[in-house]
Amino acid sequence: MALQGETRENTRIRIREPKNYKVIMHNDDFTTMEFVVDILVEIFHKDEAEAERLMLLVHEAGKAAVGSYPYDIAVSKVQTAAARAKAEGFPFRMTIEEA
Repeated sequence: MALQGETRENTRIRIREPKNYKVIMHNDDFTTMEFVVDILVEIFHKDEAEAERLMLLVHEAGKAAVGSYPYDIAVSKVQTAAARAKAEGFPFRMTIEEA
């Protein structure tokens, strides 16, 4: 029972899951298949068989999604991979799209 002059407030709290973003790997004619597999294993934590499957998909289709992550994690993985590619002289390219 509400007392006179008292107001009651209904508060709804909605917790939303963060949006995920796909990391897209693009094919080029210079980056070695071994380097791509290493990136997939070491940065994206894929097992060897999955890494090879994804590398071949990128090679044959021109590009492929290699993972889906919250934005900050996706950006971090792309930046880490890009820095390694640059250090090794590869023009390796990855982009991020909203999932």
